[in-house]
Amino acid sequence: MTPEQLIPLIVIAAVIPVVLLRNRRPRTLRPQFLWVSPLIVVLAIGAGLWGISASGGHALPVDPISLLIIAIGIGLGAAFGWQRGRMTTIHKEPDGALKAQASPIGLIIIIAVMVARKALEPWLEAHAAEWHVNPLAIIEAFMLFAAAMVVTQRIEMFIRARNIQHGGTDAHVEVEA
Repeated sequence: MTPEQLIPLIVIAAVIPVVLLRNRRPRTLRPQFLWVSPLIVVLAIGAGLWGISASGGHALPVDPISLLIIAIGIGLGAAFGWQRGRMTTIHKEPDGALKAQASPIGLIIIIAVMVARKALEPWLEAHAAEWHVNPLAIIEAFMLFAAAMVVTQRIEMFIRARNIQHGGTDAHVEVEA
């Protein structure tokens, strides 16, 4: 690996302990603001995808195999996001405020996907031609996996939080008396 390829892995290794320490305590959950993070992620990934396609390095992935790969990436991201949202523990305080604590497994999933993308990218791009797959489709599938995961996680958390706020029950909720 070249030093340029190691930079994202070094950043990830530096950020992991900070995120794990931050997630040890429950944080206030404001359902009305759960849309902000997905919006930022979708805009950032959209800009990244636009930048990749505008660079002109590859033809746009619009053939059926490429679209299938992209759809699988989105589908898997949505499935992992839903599961990650379900694993988030929501704690309702006596005053009605909600606290949420993310599961460390969710962070492990994100890290595994990022490391897999970086590790597999050269190999996948080298073999894409013999598989008759657009290499851009593989890159886009990984990026859309992340976007779908964040969006679906927040949707799941929003649904659960609204249900809890309105007196409903939830398998992952703790009510403090």
